[in-house]
Amino acid sequence: MSNEANMKDAAKESLKKATDPLEKLRSHCLSQGYSGILSLGKLFRRLDKDSSWTLSKEELSRGVSQFGLDFSDADVNKLFSDFEKDGQSGINYEEFLEALRPSMTEPRKAAVEAAFKHLDKTGDGVVTVEDLKGVYSAKKHPKVVKGEATEEELLKKFLNMFESSTSVDGKVTKQEFLDYYSGLSKAIDKDEYFVSVVNMSWGL
Repeated sequence: MSNEANMKDAAKESLKKATDPLEKLRSHCLSQGYSGILSLGKLFRRLDKDSSWTLSKEELSRGVSQFGLDFSDADVNKLFSDFEKDGQSGINYEEFLEALRPSMTEPRKAAVEAAFKHLDKTGDGVVTVEDLKGVYSAKKHPKVVKGEATEEELLKKFLNMFESSTSVDGKVTKQEFLDYYSGLSKAIDKDEYFVSVVNMSWGL
């Protein structure tokens, strides 16, 4: 069984036991695979019609429901109140996603941030899918190493995650980059291996 499959199974078990709404949502994201949190982030960005970077309680409830979770009103209220700030009409979903991501150790986070910085030639916090296409290598990806997928298959899958339904078509934000790698990080035990996967992927 692959690392991703193990992570999905473990997350499904965690979801059954979870009582806290944030933990339920995190487990549900991870049960979708490496890109679960990235997918939720893209959904939130679509719901943010006025580009305010905030979600109302109704938008949060709709997003959770569209993502496949049946939350009670009490769950939604708790989730919303945990992130609501005085004087703010809604919750900042980037802060929300940051709290939702499985924590990465400092070496892992530094590797992901260095990779993004390497790709972000203009320093504006956004890279294009074309930029990724020219650099990405899946040679050391766990699935390629185990013979479960080819480099070409993974490149296509990786790019598709960012190309479909992003807030700005064909562009990847630093937050989306972190959303993806936080899922991958959860499936890899050793810091050294995770860092080497990131570095090899982006020619660092």
